[in-house]
Amino acid sequence: MRKILLLLLAVILVLAAVTVTRALGLDSRQLQVAPLPPRPVPLAALADTLSQAIALRTVSYQEESQLDTAAFAALHQLLADRFPRVQQALEREVVSGWSLFYRWPGSDPSLAPVLLTGHLDVVPVDPDTTGAWLHPPFAGEQAEGYVWGRGAIDDKGGVITVLGAVESLLEQGFAPRRSVWLFFGQDEEASGRQGAAGFAARLEKEGVHPYLLLDEGLPLADGIFPGIQNPVAMIRIAEKGYLTLELAATADGGHSSMPPRQTAVGIVAQALARLEAHPQPARLDGAAAQMFAYLAPELPLGQRLFLANRWLFGPLVLRSLLDEPSSAAMVRTTTAATVFQGGVKENQLPSRATALVNFRLLPGDSAGEVIERVRRAVEDPRVSIRPTTPLPESHPPSEVEGAAFETLMRTAREVIPDAVVVPALLVGTSDARYYERFCRNVYGFRPFLLNSQDLKRFHGLNERVALSDLERMVRFYARLIEATSQVPKG
Repeated sequence: MRKILLLLLAVILVLAAVTVTRALGLDSRQLQVAPLPPRPVPLAALADTLSQAIALRTVSYQEESQLDTAAFAALHQLLADRFPRVQQALEREVVSGWSLFYRWPGSDPSLAPVLLTGHLDVVPVDPDTTGAWLHPPFAGEQAEGYVWGRGAIDDKGGVITVLGAVESLLEQGFAPRRSVWLFFGQDEEASGRQGAAGFAARLEKEGVHPYLLLDEGLPLADGIFPGIQNPVAMIRIAEKGYLTLELAATADGGHSSMPPRQTAVGIVAQALARLEAHPQPARLDGAAAQMFAYLAPELPLGQRLFLANRWLFGPLVLRSLLDEPSSAAMVRTTTAATVFQGGVKENQLPSRATALVNFRLLPGDSAGEVIERVRRAVEDPRVSIRPTTPLPESHPPSEVEGAAFETLMRTAREVIPDAVVVPALLVGTSDARYYERFCRNVYGFRPFLLNSQDLKRFHGLNERVALSDLERMVRFYARLIEATSQVPKG
C-alpha cells in the first residue's frame, strides 16, 4: 500500500510540475509597439452629426416596403453635408436601394482594396418601453458625456467615425497607396438580404477579393473577462450560423370538456421540454479556442494553469464556460424556443400548435446535423420539424497568422496601448457573412469601451456612445487606413 501511495504522490508531483511549467512558459501574443501620439479629432462636430443621424428613423423591417425611404434619403444628405471632403474626393454610389458605396482610389491599383463596412439602419424601439429610456430613443440627446439614442452604437456611431477618419486624412493631405472602399448597408438588421448580400454578389462577380474587410462586430471589452484588468479588443474572426426550425403538431379539435391525453399544444410543449433537456453538444475549438489561447498568457497563474493544460483540465474548463449563458454561447450551438402558437379559444381544443426554435450554429456544426439531433431529441413522429430559414453555409475562421490580422492588432495596440487584442467568435450574426465566400480576411471590431451592462444596450434600452469612444474610433480607423497602405502586396 505504501508503494502505491508513493507512486500516486510521484504522479501528482510530476503532473503539478508539468502543468505549472506549461503555464509559466506561455508567451504573450501581444505585439510590442510604440503608442501613437494623439490625433486631433473634431469631437463636437462628430457628436452633433451623430445626434442628427439618430433623429432620422432609418428603422429596418423584414418587409422592405415598410422602410421610411425619406429618412434614408435625409441621412444620405446629412453625411454628404457633414463630410464635404469625402463627398468631393471619393466616388460615391447609391446601391441596392439605399446603401452607400464609396471608393477612394489608391496610387497602386495592383493592390487589393481594404473594405470598411457598417450599416445605416437600426432596429425598432418597442413603444411600450419608450418611457423607460432616460433620453428619448430618437432624439440624439447629448448628456453626461454620451450621445444617446437608437443607433448610437449599432451602427451609426461606427459609420460616422469611419467617415470622420477619412475626412481627417483628406484634410491632412493623405493619399492611400491601397484603395479604400466603404460600404454602409441599408438592412443589416433584417439580415442584409438587399444591401450587403447584393453588394457582396457584385464584388464576387467582378472578381474583387478585398485584402482586409473590417465590419462592426465585437467591442473593446471592459471588465468582462475575470482576471484581466486591461480592456480586451475582441476582433471577430468567425460568427455563428443561423437556423430557425418550426415544430408543429396537429390533432382533432373538439370541446375542451372532453380532452384527449395530450392536446396539440401539449405535444409541442413536450417536444420543447425535450429539446431544452438535451442541448446541443459543447466543444471548445475554432475561434473560441483561439481567443483563450491569446487570453491565457495575460491571466493570473491560477487561471492560466487551466487554459495552458486543456489536455488535463479541458472538461473543467468547458463546464465552467457552460455555467454562464454568455460563455456557453461560445462553445455550443444554442437552442432558444422563441415563439409558441396554438388554439383560438379557451374552451376549444386546438387543431394545430406550432413553435419556433432559433439555433445559433457553432462553426463546424452544419444545419443538417443540428436538425438530425433535434429529431433524435424530440423522438415523436407526431411532431413535424422543418427549417423556416435558408440553411447557412459554414465558413472557416479568418486568418490570425497573416499580415491582415497583424495589421489590426498593431493598429489597436498603437491607438489603445493597454489593450489585450484577441481573435474572437461573434455569437450573433452579421451581414459580414456574405463576403466570406471570396474574402479570407473578414473581421469585425468597433473600439467602443463597453462593460457587461453596456452590452445589454444593444437592441435594448438606453443605447448610448461615449464621446471618448467616438474620438478613439476616429483615431483607430484613420491609423488602420494608413497602416494598410504600408502593408506589402497581397
